[in-house]
Amino acid sequence: MTKRKSRKPRKRTKQQTSPFLTTVKRMFIGAFLVVACFIGLLFLYNSFYPTTDKPSVAKEKKECTDVSDITAPQTSTFKTETSSVPTVSSTTKTFKIPANTEIPRLKVKRQEQVIKHEGYTVSYNSDYRIANWVAYELTAQETKSKKTERSNKFVPDPMVKGVTATNEDYTRTGYDRGHLAPAGDMKWSAKAMRESFYLSNICPQKPDLNRGIWKELEEQSRLWAMDNGVLLIVTGPVITNDMKRLGKNQVAIPKSFYKVLCYHTGKSYKGIGFIFENRDYKNKSLKSMAIPVDSVEKVTGIDFFHSLPDKEEKEMEAVVDWDSWSF
Repeated sequence: MTKRKSRKPRKRTKQQTSPFLTTVKRMFIGAFLVVACFIGLLFLYNSFYPTTDKPSVAKEKKECTDVSDITAPQTSTFKTETSSVPTVSSTTKTFKIPANTEIPRLKVKRQEQVIKHEGYTVSYNSDYRIANWVAYELTAQETKSKKTERSNKFVPDPMVKGVTATNEDYTRTGYDRGHLAPAGDMKWSAKAMRESFYLSNICPQKPDLNRGIWKELEEQSRLWAMDNGVLLIVTGPVITNDMKRLGKNQVAIPKSFYKVLCYHTGKSYKGIGFIFENRDYKNKSLKSMAIPVDSVEKVTGIDFFHSLPDKEEKEMEAVVDWDSWSF
């Protein structure tokens, strides 16, 4: 009797995946990836190119900023009577002042070329390579503007005819390039800021004057403009025949400087003047240096604010109304 051979148990083979199912699976995954990529692209497109007609806040802000450059006068520093009244808080006075009121008139024979820039007008004297006067209007709104930063790039005025100062004239002389119309009053316009560094707006000043009481008066003037809405300012060197010279271009060194200021109360004009020698005043108070506008006219030979009605001009320039000027 023969023995049956014992059967060895069969090993279970791994279930094979159908080629058809594999193909379908791959197609499904591929389609999913395509849809996901398409959705992602739509999202990115909407982010960078919104379909709404309303401009973005950033674009609106930029357009508003650019408008101030466009609307600022290109050939004249004067504002119209409408633009002279700044948009400020209800506590700030905003009175209209006739256009060009700040422009003075020389009462003595002197060389001058009147040049209008964005933020100021200068009467340039090519005989001395400095200004006879610089005049401008400062509003409360302009004092609050921080649109542009100080440029610090001193360059010759391209509109000057004749000899002009250069930076080399000031090199190692011990004198500052002192602003007449200060850069701090020109932050409302990039162009006005650049032009404030024209050397026609600059005079040789002792550092202790330029960085001392002269700077203090510039800062105080901004406060007066904020308090009274609109301030008219005329400033410059006191021109004399015995001024010393510096540099290759023989730039005159003034012995003293002046500044006169005026504003309108709604009923009358108020004026104040200052004259500083080109030296250090240490702790001298600004108020103690204030004098009537008439006194400055006698020293400088310049008729300030002559376009005002004669009666109002005479009353304003004769005395300093201390109650109208807070120090």
